[in-house]
Formats: sequence, C-alpha cells, structure tokens
Amino acid sequence: MTSFDRAGRGLLAAVALVALAAAGPALAAEPARGGQPLWELGGAVFGVSQQAYPGSDEHLNRALVLPYFVYRGKVLRADRETAGLRAIKTERYELDVGVAGAFGGGDDEIKARQGMRELGTLVELGPRLKVRLGEGGGTAGSWRLDLPVRGVFDLNDRARHRGMAFEPELSFQRQAAGGWRYSTGLSAIVADRRLADHFYGVSAQDAMAGRPAYTAQSGLVAWRWSVSATRALGRDWRVFGFARLDSVAGAANENSPLVRKTTGSTVGLGLTYTWMRSETRAND
Repeated sequence: MTSFDRAGRGLLAAVALVALAAAGPALAAEPARGGQPLWELGGAVFGVSQQAYPGSDEHLNRALVLPYFVYRGKVLRADRETAGLRAIKTERYELDVGVAGAFGGGDDEIKARQGMRELGTLVELGPRLKVRLGEGGGTAGSWRLDLPVRGVFDLNDRARHRGMAFEPELSFQRQAAGGWRYSTGLSAIVADRRLADHFYGVSAQDAMAGRPAYTAQSGLVAWRWSVSATRALGRDWRVFGFARLDSVAGAANENSPLVRKTTGSTVGLGLTYTWMRSETRAND
C-alpha cells in the first residue's frame, strides 16, 4: 500500500493542491481577450515520476484524476501558484501566499529508509515576494525573482509541522508562436534543521549496517533546475508537461547515509479540461 493510499480519502483535496502545485508554471494559461475568467471549474489528469527526495536513488510514481477550481480575485486568489491572499501588487512587486508540495512514500517504496518513519505527502505554505526583473514586447519573454518562505506540513501525520523552507528562484517565461508557453527556472532549496532532519537524519535506533546514525544540519538542501511547457488544445482543453533536475552537490547534508545519488530528476505530464468558466473577467 502506498503512502497516498494510507492518507485516505479525507486528504483528497489537499493532495489535489499538491499535484497542481507540483506542475508549477506548466498550468499557466495565456490571457484571453479582455483578461482571464474570474473563476474556472474543471478537472485534470496528472501523472508524475518524482525523485523520492533530493539525493534519493529511487522514484515515486503517481497518477491522479482530480477536480480543480481557480479563482482570480484582486485580493483573494486560488490558482496554480497562490492560495489565499495577495497582499500587494504593483508593476514590479507582488506579495502573496504561495503553495508547493511533494508526494511522500513509505519504507516499502524507499529502500534507503527501510524501517524508518515514512516520508509523508508534504504541503508548503507561506508568504512569497515576486519581483519582475524585465519584460520584452511580443514574444520576448520576461524574467522574475521569487523569494518564498514556507512552513512545511505532513499530511500523513495530521498536518504536523516539519520545519521551514526558503527557495529563491530566478525564472524566465515566454509565450512562443504556435500557442506554446514555456518557463524555466533555477532555484536553491534551503531548510532549517528540523526539515533537514526529516529527510536526512538517522537516529541511533534507525542505524544499521550501511546506514550509520547521522545528525542533519540546516542549510542548502539542493540546487534545482526546472522547465515546463503548456499549450491550449481548443477552448477547454490544455496539455502541460514539466521536468526538473535536483543536485545535492555541496549541500549541507551531502554526507548523510540517506543520500545515495548526487543528481535526480522528476517529470510530469497532464491534461486539463475546463468545464465551466465565468463571463466576468478578472481585474488583475
């Protein structure tokens, strides 16, 4: 039984949020004439092969069919990257509440953690400052710097707080000819000692041959490079895909016995269908 099975049906809405957040900019729709709809209701088919954690040599495979709801209010937001309030928005700066997430896996899926506490499905939530660095006309694209600080919560353990994460990211987005929208970004993942211990710490009781006890340190978890693409297939259908590469080279816990591989990848592919949308346009 996978960790998703153990989470139960009561976590479906939260897991949906994790899945859609994991897709990141791939789900972004280009503005319609007159602006985007104020709200949209639809569904998504989503598949991902995710590195279990930065430094793992194993992957977790998930496939889901989920409903989704988007609301693009001026202050209240629920879209691909914001959940809650957007406090400030100017031509250059924006401050909001961002969300991210990752699926978890038990020791039956992650052999390096055999006999240890499972890695639950995690949701990250917290404030984020977005800085627009430059934008060209037409299809030239735009640069942006994101500075999110997020609390990390474990859905498999009653949303227990696992620590804090900081993930500055420099990204570039471009609307290309033919209806494709591309995005790429480079980021660093930094964690406090509590979160680092969740992934890389080995207690004395969990130590065994080939897995000595280890005290995790706060600091750099991994470097991350990501790419994504999306394209509309008519008015209601949209296909998206994304990939990312993580590296623990030079990370604070590179010497943990749970680090089995320096680099690892995650890939995902999905299809969304918009069932209903408002005639009212978002005032963004």
